[in-house]
Amino acid sequence: MKQNRIDIFSAVGLLSMIAGILLLLSNQGLLSLSPIVIAVQILAVLLMIWARLTFGRRSFHATASPTEGGLVTTGPYRYVRHPIYAAALFITWAGVFGNLSVLNVAFGFLTLAGALARIYCEETLVRVRYPEYDDYAKKTRPLIPFLF
Repeated sequence: MKQNRIDIFSAVGLLSMIAGILLLLSNQGLLSLSPIVIAVQILAVLLMIWARLTFGRRSFHATASPTEGGLVTTGPYRYVRHPIYAAALFITWAGVFGNLSVLNVAFGFLTLAGALARIYCEETLVRVRYPEYDDYAKKTRPLIPFLF
């Protein structure tokens, strides 16, 4: 996939994630009074913070763009390749299940589709920049340890 196409697909993925989360929020489908939903979402926020701290001072990019500094395989990256996307999806789907409706499920899938698009784009580029990524990917699941 050419860089321009990857950039577009990646940006659409990010916009899809943002749209899904904002639509859930506006439909009162993201937050819940359920202690289970709150616990999952708090743990997901902590995972996101841990991943961000582990990733270091590297910047956030609206499009997929591997950063300099080597492949990060410590912290939560030891267990999943995309802990920040995993955390966003845990927050999203906990909200969906806590406020179950057809519309909220659709918004959850919009968020999931965006995350999967971003993952595809990032992995395509990271494999080129860091040849050791293939070995890392064989040992580490994309989003949920030991499952997916």
